[in-house]
Amino acid sequence: MLEKEIYKRCNTLLSLQKPDGTWHFCFENSIITDAYMLILLRTIGYQNEKLIKQLADRILYMQSQDSLWRAYPDEEPANLSATIQAYTALLYSQHYKENDEKLITAKRFILEQGGLKEADLITKVFLAMNGLYDWPDFPIDPAILFSLQLTAPINRYDISSIARAHFVPVLLMLHEKRKVTSIYTPDLNDLYVDAEEGSPHLHELENLFSMLKIRDSYPLVKKDNIKAYIVNHIEPDGTLLSYCLTTIFMIYGLLSSGYDRYSSTIQNALNGLMKMMCEIDGTVHMQNSPSTNWDTSLILYTLLEAGVPISNRSIIKGSQFLLTQQQTRYGDWSVHNPEAAPGGWGFSLNNTLHPDNDDTHAALRSIIPLYHSHSSYQSSYHRGLNWLLSMQNDDGGWAAFEKNTNRYLIGNLPIKHAKDALIDPSTPDLTGRTLEFLGKYHGLKTNNNSINKGVNWLLANQEHDGSWYGRWGVCYVYGTWAALTGLIACGVDPQNKKIQKAKQWLLAVQNQDGGWGESCESDVKRTFVRLNESTPSQTAWALNALTATSQKLSPEMVKAAEWLMNDSKKQTNYPTGVGLPGSFYIRYHSYDYIWPLLALVHYYKQFSK
Repeated sequence: MLEKEIYKRCNTLLSLQKPDGTWHFCFENSIITDAYMLILLRTIGYQNEKLIKQLADRILYMQSQDSLWRAYPDEEPANLSATIQAYTALLYSQHYKENDEKLITAKRFILEQGGLKEADLITKVFLAMNGLYDWPDFPIDPAILFSLQLTAPINRYDISSIARAHFVPVLLMLHEKRKVTSIYTPDLNDLYVDAEEGSPHLHELENLFSMLKIRDSYPLVKKDNIKAYIVNHIEPDGTLLSYCLTTIFMIYGLLSSGYDRYSSTIQNALNGLMKMMCEIDGTVHMQNSPSTNWDTSLILYTLLEAGVPISNRSIIKGSQFLLTQQQTRYGDWSVHNPEAAPGGWGFSLNNTLHPDNDDTHAALRSIIPLYHSHSSYQSSYHRGLNWLLSMQNDDGGWAAFEKNTNRYLIGNLPIKHAKDALIDPSTPDLTGRTLEFLGKYHGLKTNNNSINKGVNWLLANQEHDGSWYGRWGVCYVYGTWAALTGLIACGVDPQNKKIQKAKQWLLAVQNQDGGWGESCESDVKRTFVRLNESTPSQTAWALNALTATSQKLSPEMVKAAEWLMNDSKKQTNYPTGVGLPGSFYIRYHSYDYIWPLLALVHYYKQFSK
């Protein structure tokens, strides 16, 4: 019965492949992208009323029953920043007014929560870009950051690549307090609870620059340096590093600096944004970063694990596509890793500058089976493997995008999410999955220095209860799965006390129905919070971890496998991916296909004999 179920699921995935060899699933994220896209289109006078109404409808579709907006379904109270984003965008749409019944409750909530000044940083920055919030006063132009030598106490490459991509366009507007407004710009003055101007969070940006100890003796900053940086990081599709939000910020920054709305740079960016839309439940959604490469790599890997032969036409087409996505350009990652040649993969289609470790090992897993039978894959594989190995941090772990971008000073700034957004440290999920790849496919064990450092880092960063925190997924189930499978693949004894403690923790948080469910609230409280329902991906991660650490089948594992066998009857829209803790969560529409199948395959291989 299990074998037939695996066969059926493989055929389902194979049937969903596109003619170009890819798999396309929606990357469904928080409403911030829908809201900001709508505001951008209104601000530049984009003539497409149908699209404006579709984006407004999407925002309303995501409104909770209490007429508020949330970052994740069980968030309590509702999310202030998300509600401000939605409220503002709907006013921009002009299909709704502030006294509309759909907005009255939202306005009351915003005021009860302290008004605009209590929103998160990215919300207030975007409001300021639109003339709806006051920029803070700076004694010097923060853009000086781009004129500092790399030997300065802090320089632009000490900030994570994600933060840098969002922050750079803002520098074009910040010091001169520029704004981009239009006839559609609403009046939000009634959303200030008191007359106090500014914002604690925006003023906290001053902390970053005060530590630079910059004096007037520094040369005058030329905004051309920043414009050049932006232009050099524009992808072939016109977007800034393949992200929706960074591209929107770029458009605002360039418009405020004199770029014409009809310039090729702005028009190409808009065209790139339009290609990021997908349809969900009859609505149009703006994806922040379509997950084509990630989904395609994971699906190929899963199908190969399930026994689909490498001669299968779908496997070959998918693998050939991945070869076209391997990067050959030196991006910002090379600043901290200057000796390495390019060779990584990025998350999205046409990402040519911003590779990451997760996508790289996922792609390598998918093409290694063709290594011996297809010579064209060999050089590609070696470039990717060498790049991945070179990206190991000095502390032994692996981060997401860049090497050794973990400055204590920046991570401990009094700015919300500083550790999650401003730096790119080693994480258990990235380290665990990289170790699992190296251990499984290359037989590397703890007698290898690189592996030994990675294993020691993981063991040293286990939580007191036995779990591991996962940065890019929800959350402790995710991190524990990645850590356990990585440790076992690298030869750590399953009877090791830390392995057993993690295994017992997983069993302790299993739901009565046999599955696992963890709330995004775990990400906020930094401790496990049980979800009142089980989810397919989290159940699959847990079962996969138990399979890797167990020699004998247990009743708990049987129950989990049975739950996954019947998960198609259990619909859930719960997000299990993380962009930014507390504010940006992702429902990967591919995950319910990938992870349950992979878990059942590993379960079958381990216990069917």
